[in-house]
Amino acid sequence: MVTVQIATRRAGVPHARNFARWAQAAFAGAATRRVPTAAELTIRVVGAAESRKLNRTWRGKDKPTNVLSFSSEHDVGDLAICAPVVAREAREQGKQPAAHWAHMVVHGVLHLLGYDHENDRDAARMEARETKILAQLGMPNPYG
Repeated sequence: MVTVQIATRRAGVPHARNFARWAQAAFAGAATRRVPTAAELTIRVVGAAESRKLNRTWRGKDKPTNVLSFSSEHDVGDLAICAPVVAREAREQGKQPAAHWAHMVVHGVLHLLGYDHENDRDAARMEARETKILAQLGMPNPYG
C-alpha cells in the first residue's frame, strides 16, 4: 500500500496514482531483495525548507536534497521527495519531469529495500536495477 502526501503547492507534481505505480514497479523489480508482506510506504512530497530540515537532522547536510528514505521496523518506510529540487534537476539535466520523478521514487524504494551506492560495485548494481525498472515503465535510462 502506498500513501502519498503532497505537502507543497509546487506546480508539476505528478498525480498520486503515478507515485503508487512507480513504487509498485520498484517493489516488483527489486529482484532478490525481500519485500515485507505488509509493505506500506508513505511518499511525502515536500518543499525546500522541509527537505533541508530533514536532511540536516538525519544526514547532517544543511541543504535540500532530491529524495530521502527512512526505513521502518514495521513497514517498508517513508520517502521525502523535494519538489523544487526534482524540478530543478530535471531542467538542468534535460530530463522529462515525469521520468525524473519516477527515478526518484524507484531510487528511494530501492534504498528502503537495502540497495545502496556506497561503493562502485553497489552503485553499479543499484543503477542497473533502477534502469531496468524504469525501462519497464517506459522511461529512459536516467544515467545514459
